[in-house]
Amino acid sequence: MDVDTRLLRSFAAVAEEGNLTHAARRLFVSQPALTKQIRQLESQLGVRLFTRSRAGMTLTAAGRALADRVPAVLVGFDQALQEAKSVASRAARVLRVGFLAGAANEATQQIIAAFGDRRPGWRVEMRAAPWTDPTAGLASGDADVALLRLPFPGQDSLHTKVLLTEPRWVALPVTHPLAGRDHISFRELWDQPFVAAPADTGWWRDWWLATGEREGHPVTIGAVTDSGQPDDWLTAIANGYGIALAPESAARYYARPDITYRPVSGVSPSQVGVAWPVTADTNPVIQDFIRCCLDNTPPPHPDRMT
Repeated sequence: MDVDTRLLRSFAAVAEEGNLTHAARRLFVSQPALTKQIRQLESQLGVRLFTRSRAGMTLTAAGRALADRVPAVLVGFDQALQEAKSVASRAARVLRVGFLAGAANEATQQIIAAFGDRRPGWRVEMRAAPWTDPTAGLASGDADVALLRLPFPGQDSLHTKVLLTEPRWVALPVTHPLAGRDHISFRELWDQPFVAAPADTGWWRDWWLATGEREGHPVTIGAVTDSGQPDDWLTAIANGYGIALAPESAARYYARPDITYRPVSGVSPSQVGVAWPVTADTNPVIQDFIRCCLDNTPPPHPDRMT
């Protein structure tokens, strides 16, 4: 019997958390989607894996037997897959660098140039990822190392170092009543409709909506787009469907005549970091790239470990 590893990952998370809501946040999916996956796995196996109650999800005897073995199976599969992809890239002397949005901003080209000096004959292949993949290919093994936004789901299973910190601004259509302001309080934006990432991106979407900094005030969603596609995101804003929080650097990278960016107070900043799998701690090529990142970005604080 062939079982999708995605279903096994969902099962393992629910088994460990004992709660669908907590597991959904951890997996970066919506609760209905996770429930559907668990039912699909039970249907494929022909056994009941959980007893559901108001208290949570309790493993059945069959569920406990599966839960004892699934983690090792997934670890072995992930290691084999990542190693195969990594070996192929090393043979071609290519370092696959996943990234989100503006990567390390203006420092990106300096980092790549420094890596080229340190590793002659190697080529950096930059791979853009949508915000629906906040690990920028690390989780799937499609990237060897990544430049991405912190915090992100799955961060605890990777190693990261902060490269730079920048404030979150707000992107507005130029016709918006607040577009002419030099500075805006986040509280003034609470009742505005927002352009959001898809709902199944979980707390990653919540972080860019700053739901934890609204003092319980509900969010109004005016439009949903994959924020990894700047044109879709910016067009929704320009058309007046909503506004959006964005890194300050978006004003430089995504300047458009129909969009304006303004500083916002009362909302925490965004960080850019370099991230890599734990197994890459002993990979000299990846460690050289990390050193180039640290040497070519201004330190946000004395100790850049996170």
